[in-house]
Amino acid sequence: MRMKNIYNVVIVAFLILLGSILPSTAQETQKFDINSNSKVDILAARVSATPKRARLVIDLSEKTEFAFVSIIKGKKKQIAIDVKASGINFSGNVTVFGDGIISSVLMEKAEGNRVRTWLNLTNAAQVQQAYVLEKFEEQPARLVVDLILTTNDVFEKKAKSDIDFSAEQKTNKTKLGDHSNQPGELNVALTSRPLIILDPGHGGVDSGARAKNGKFEKDIVFAFALELQKLLVQSGRFDVALTRGDDSFLRLNQRIAVARLNKADLFISIHADSFEQSNVGGTSIYIRDEEATDVLDKILAKNENKSDIIAGFAPSDAKEQVVTILVDLMMRQMRKQAFNVANSIIEQLEPSVKMRRFPIRQADFLVLQSPDIPSILIELGFLSNSTDFKNLSTKEWQNRVAQAITRGVAIYFNEVQTN
Repeated sequence: MRMKNIYNVVIVAFLILLGSILPSTAQETQKFDINSNSKVDILAARVSATPKRARLVIDLSEKTEFAFVSIIKGKKKQIAIDVKASGINFSGNVTVFGDGIISSVLMEKAEGNRVRTWLNLTNAAQVQQAYVLEKFEEQPARLVVDLILTTNDVFEKKAKSDIDFSAEQKTNKTKLGDHSNQPGELNVALTSRPLIILDPGHGGVDSGARAKNGKFEKDIVFAFALELQKLLVQSGRFDVALTRGDDSFLRLNQRIAVARLNKADLFISIHADSFEQSNVGGTSIYIRDEEATDVLDKILAKNENKSDIIAGFAPSDAKEQVVTILVDLMMRQMRKQAFNVANSIIEQLEPSVKMRRFPIRQADFLVLQSPDIPSILIELGFLSNSTDFKNLSTKEWQNRVAQAITRGVAIYFNEVQTN
């Protein structure tokens, strides 16, 4: 049974006056008081850009508040981001890696307890999402701002809206006026919720990998799947089901059958393996190997055949050659979609956790072979690696990773809906 939830993915909750131009967006319910004392320092910053996307990451000594606004100065388009902080604890020079929608960056100390970052744009862009990560182990707190391309018309309307909102707040600083386009909101109206099937690996007599302290992979990934399910459901955007709801054993073809029978929109298998070299660690995502052989023989249930796969796509009396071609095209399309969702999740994971080198990988895992459902396998880490095992056993780490995956999945479906 699919769970029913109300769509309400909002990263930022409050907009208030911030200085002479910037309306503030606070992550928490307290106001952004620019005159209050702040002991937060900016430790470092970096920007990566492509022609279609860009990301700003600011390392912070502590979690803090932020705001951003779109600005037009003559022919120049900018996005300015204010962070509540006492100062800049590095040179302030920010390099843009890659050629794309951000041409240059300027970071400077602004009035009050603020540090302002100016993003000079080569094309119209908008903030897709923005969020602050808590400190975790050796990683500092971080502000992450993702930008995507938009139209000139949308950018101009956003800039005017920000100016109007700022003027309104100057008139009445205590009023939280309505704002038609809250920065950071994933603003996509869905007519129906996608169904996501989470597949916690192993179960029952199949314990999976085993850590030195005796903990089993099957239990670790099941706990994580429950956390991920909770966050996906709380987003209000997805129906989410698990292939197993307890310590049960399922054959691999049964796991795929659950997804295919329920016409899932995405299949996510979750694992945490071991490796003979204990220094190997980090999170990665697997997609189907394009060169995988005998795929159909592996995935089809006893009474299925190629014609079952393409039901509704071709006449029942279609020739064998036509059926084979259609199946091949479907599988290639699913592989492309799997890569897209994996890439979206990786982009959200990278600021949050340690990743393996080349985090998107390919393998001939049976659970990735469904011809009609985008399927990925998330390798959370390795029980044989002491750091990974510690993280996998930590609620804070589990929540941090589950939040990143949830954001990545939401971005993927945003793009699916707009294409």
